[in-house]
Amino acid sequence: MGSQITLADVAERAGVSLATASRVVNGSERVVGKRFRERVLAAAAELGYTANAFAQAVARGRSDVVGLVVADIQDPYFSVIAAAALTVVEPHGELMLGTTLHRPEQELRYVTTMRARQVRGIVLVGSRTTDTGHTKRLAEAIAEFVSGGGRVAVIGQDKLGADTVLPQNRSGARELASALTGLGHRSFAVLGGPKNLLTARDRVDGFVDGLAKRGRRAEVVVHSEFVRDGGYRAMNELLDRPRRPGCVFAVNDVMAIGAMAAARDRGLRVPEDIAIAGFDDIPSLRDLAPTLTTVRLPLEEMGRKAASLVLDDAREGGRKRVVRIKGEVVLRDSTRR
Repeated sequence: MGSQITLADVAERAGVSLATASRVVNGSERVVGKRFRERVLAAAAELGYTANAFAQAVARGRSDVVGLVVADIQDPYFSVIAAAALTVVEPHGELMLGTTLHRPEQELRYVTTMRARQVRGIVLVGSRTTDTGHTKRLAEAIAEFVSGGGRVAVIGQDKLGADTVLPQNRSGARELASALTGLGHRSFAVLGGPKNLLTARDRVDGFVDGLAKRGRRAEVVVHSEFVRDGGYRAMNELLDRPRRPGCVFAVNDVMAIGAMAAARDRGLRVPEDIAIAGFDDIPSLRDLAPTLTTVRLPLEEMGRKAASLVLDDAREGGRKRVVRIKGEVVLRDSTRR
């Protein structure tokens, strides 16, 4: 029966106006006197009335829901960040998850939908692209949401005018190149991910720059999807070339896993015949054999920090905050000499 009871029934039982009942039940900022408040709450309890979450959001001007938008929840990079963000959000409310499957237009659609549902804040996780038109439209949508009292934090490039958790992709890849040349590797290739993805581009550029500082160069950069199968295809394309490099850098760990599978299918041993390195240090891949050399990003810390920025109401002067996250080179068996 509780689901059939309306707020009007509660107001009638309590002997108050519908507006007064709404202010009590839905948490409006307008104060209702103690006597009327107690009557409304007692009537709601007697009738078994359940408040409407959307109505509460309207009354308060926002809900207790935080939206989280990721490129692909099946990718362990995003799932680790999402799980960490949930630990911060859950004590304060609920998490609404959206996954774009790497479609930029879906990202904008999620922001628009979450704004319409009056979420408290939105966390966007993922790289920007070379599509400046999309970036501009997304930044405008975010600005509108923030002007209405919403909060936004981004994990990725500082391109949207919002609080940003910024991984230092370029410097991390540069340090990896330096470490690999220090191990004695002499010939290099890069599995570079999509050309239009800024994260992939920054990591390629950083790695190439790091090699140049050591008097080396990447003999070839092969572009593909930013996923395991993309790494597999790119590695096969690389191995079809006449000259095989001694060391291959894949711009993320899941691509590196695909590259290792392709090498194995060709009868090559890692690292004896070809060395492979990745980027991110996905926790679930640390038991891989051989263990993967990579650049470690503190993914859980990044997720927690972004969620905290959204929930933090103490943003000074309305100025955006940029939290820079440094990568750490981790040398393991896959590049051993």
